[in-house]
Amino acid sequence: MRVTDIWCAIDAGLAINPNGILNQIEGNIVQAISWTLIEEVRFGPQGIATLDWESYPVIRFSQIPEIRVELVEASECPPLGVGECAGGPTAAAIGNAVAHALGTRIHHMPMTRDRIMTALMA
Repeated sequence: MRVTDIWCAIDAGLAINPNGILNQIEGNIVQAISWTLIEEVRFGPQGIATLDWESYPVIRFSQIPEIRVELVEASECPPLGVGECAGGPTAAAIGNAVAHALGTRIHHMPMTRDRIMTALMA
């Protein structure tokens, strides 16, 4: 499974550093895609099996979708922090798209092929 396009609108109030906001949001979207579809601590007979970056799965540059972020013009409002505000909505959007496509909701992340098959067989 992969995400091909993401569009995000962000209301950050008065944008002091618009480019910084766009970069923060894009990075958080990429991180949320990775959490939702790929990242997982794996366990083996001796315990945790993902002990380094070689064995821990994360999104690769080749898997990053087209991302468009639009800032809502709100210069009359006070500036707001954006932090990691795109993480939850990104994961929810992916979850809703998967549920819409499959007719069943996946309740555990990452949404791997095995978890999807298990949900479809239930």
